[in-house]
Amino acid sequence: MRRSVRANDENWNRARSYTFLERVEEQQLDSAGHVKSRSVKTYDVTLLEGSPYRRLVERDDHPLPADEQKKQQERLQKSLAERSKETAAERQRRINEWEKRRERDRQTMQEVSDAFDFRVTGSDERVDGRDVVVLEATPRPGFHPQSRSAKLLPHFRGKLWIDRQSYQWVKVEAQVIDTVTWGLFLIRLDPGARISLEQSLVRNEVWLPREVLVTRSARIGLFKRLRLREQVTYKNYRKFQTDSRLVSPE
Repeated sequence: MRRSVRANDENWNRARSYTFLERVEEQQLDSAGHVKSRSVKTYDVTLLEGSPYRRLVERDDHPLPADEQKKQQERLQKSLAERSKETAAERQRRINEWEKRRERDRQTMQEVSDAFDFRVTGSDERVDGRDVVVLEATPRPGFHPQSRSAKLLPHFRGKLWIDRQSYQWVKVEAQVIDTVTWGLFLIRLDPGARISLEQSLVRNEVWLPREVLVTRSARIGLFKRLRLREQVTYKNYRKFQTDSRLVSPE
């Protein structure tokens, strides 16, 4: 596990230079698990002057109407103009804000090895043609989180498929076993909520997400309760050179 955490850090340095399409499908379910409502948005995520920029390109798997495409293009041009006029200090401050979010994730990853007890299932498996080690993770009694986000870890148990060669997480499944609450108790996840992540090797050099699936029953506020499913899929990964500059199509 500790080797996989180090491998994840190394992988991040390569992953940050890739752009991609991100498709986000949100479903609201009834008590029987049937879909009541559904929305789909697809974003083009690229690097704009050193940090990511998300541009809406499709809704419900159809291209945006011409007027909305124009608005999205105007937003892109405005952001491009604003970022290109930044001073060196302003640009670094913006990039640092993005890096802070990644650092929080990294700190949580660093504590995963201490937060759980791991057991090798003993079964040999292959995922996408690759040999993997399968681990079951259960919360470790007496774990004391050091970072704020790591406080959520004891509320989960999970299963990991780790690539034998690269030590990357090919697949992860996690289940909420105790109520998770945040946002001054306004939002909570109930036991039984499930999260899964699948990754793929891209260009034989970097592991990148392929799909994230979250199924949950959540309470918002004191009375409103929702059953939700969110599926995020990633495709069309492209390498964005660090010395490239995004310019307006015009």
